[in-house]
Amino acid sequence: MFLLAAEGGESDHNPIIPIWQEIVVGTVAFAVLCFVLMKFVFPRMEQTFQARVDAIEGGIKRAEAAQAEANQLLEQYRAQLAEARTDAAKIRDDARADAEGIRQDILAKAREESDRVIQAGKDALAAERATIVRELRAEVGTIAVDLASKIVGESLADEARRKGTVDRFLSGLESTGAR
Repeated sequence: MFLLAAEGGESDHNPIIPIWQEIVVGTVAFAVLCFVLMKFVFPRMEQTFQARVDAIEGGIKRAEAAQAEANQLLEQYRAQLAEARTDAAKIRDDARADAEGIRQDILAKAREESDRVIQAGKDALAAERATIVRELRAEVGTIAVDLASKIVGESLADEARRKGTVDRFLSGLESTGAR
């Protein structure tokens, strides 16, 4: 075109209005470019954008699902922790009650054993006292007969008499001691 203007053809051409051949070539080139873009580039770009949107939305949905699952697990953990604390408190209370029961049983057995030992001691003391009283009676009886023989001046050798005398003497002593 520039060549045509230099040769002298269309010298009076208006520079603001383009030449119609350039408009046709430009329009055809633009149409081919638009066709290529619409047929090949824009669908590929749309697929890429859609894939990115899906990835982002999927990531958000996965994050929300993970957050919901984490919250659910946290609630389950808290419920299990509360249940474990309740169970521990119950076990602790049961152990205290068992310990108190065992303590009461041990105290009762200790009291029974103590009472048994005391009673055995009392029985042994009573038996010892009875033995000592018997021995003392025999000895006191012999001494009393000997003393009475010396005082009375007659022999109290007769066993029946001596026994009667000793029994009367000891009965008198016991009745005097009881008062």
